[in-house]
Amino acid sequence: MKAAVYYQTGGPEVLKYEDVAEPLLRPGGVLIDVAAIAIQGGDTLNRTGGALATKPHIVGYQAAGIVREVGEGVTAFTKGQQVVATMGFGSHAEVISVPAAAVWAVPAGLSLQEAAGIPIEFGTADDCLFEFGRLKAGETVLIQAGASGVGLAGIQLAKAAGATVLATASSDERLERLKEYGLDHGINYTKVDAAKEVLEYTNGAGVNLVVDSVGGSTLEGSVAMLAYRGRISWVGRAGREPRPPEIGAIMGKNASITGVFLGAEMAMNPTRTHPMIESLIARIAKKELSVVIDSTFPLSDAAGAHRHIESRKAFGRVLLIP
Repeated sequence: MKAAVYYQTGGPEVLKYEDVAEPLLRPGGVLIDVAAIAIQGGDTLNRTGGALATKPHIVGYQAAGIVREVGEGVTAFTKGQQVVATMGFGSHAEVISVPAAAVWAVPAGLSLQEAAGIPIEFGTADDCLFEFGRLKAGETVLIQAGASGVGLAGIQLAKAAGATVLATASSDERLERLKEYGLDHGINYTKVDAAKEVLEYTNGAGVNLVVDSVGGSTLEGSVAMLAYRGRISWVGRAGREPRPPEIGAIMGKNASITGVFLGAEMAMNPTRTHPMIESLIARIAKKELSVVIDSTFPLSDAAGAHRHIESRKAFGRVLLIP
């Protein structure tokens, strides 16, 4: 099969399109012919400097496709069924082999390209907002990097839950587009101090919850814009700043920061996370929520897709198509 692989970490140029051996079908597992791969922020971080679990290494957490074969003991899926799956690595390929517990059926009315952008993005946003962020109707939430996959999912979920939704982005155009997904107030962080803008908008009260996937100095700003006893769901370090953030100011607000990692929660509490993601897939199939696709690239141009993501110009998910 063909796959996008690399032999050493680095920039997008390390990705090569090569023939590799197909993965093996395992007991309790599913073999899937991949139709669409949603590139995650973690994929680019791992390509930049993560551990190589295999050599050559195939990066990637999530893909959708059609079941080719099911392993011994698997009864929930059948050959030819449309599914979406998550994995520790290996999505950037024509075929994936995953445990059945990490697979979800794709219902009628939902395309495989849409499905490829659901479990991690929407599951992460849901956990940041509700399981760990404890967001309630009537509260105010700010979502950093609102045009990202998690950001777009979070805006929609928070608005549907009855919250007032603020978000940051790097351009006025992006912020304007976010309004159709439920954004109440946008902040162009390239033009204004986001924390000052939030405090002005909330008449000095601050927001009840911040979802922060950027970290670094952005996380410091998230602390500054919090209300008294506010909460932060810290879910990433997309800013890639080398120095640790200074968050001591959180003590003066009796506020809290919770680190959120959906992968750990899926491993430790699958009986909660699997049906949670299943319900999100169902809501998207019913058109209650939307997967926003920025662009598609052929798998052979994985380097170009990664480069586009790192340009910070994408609005929503960037997909690879084998």
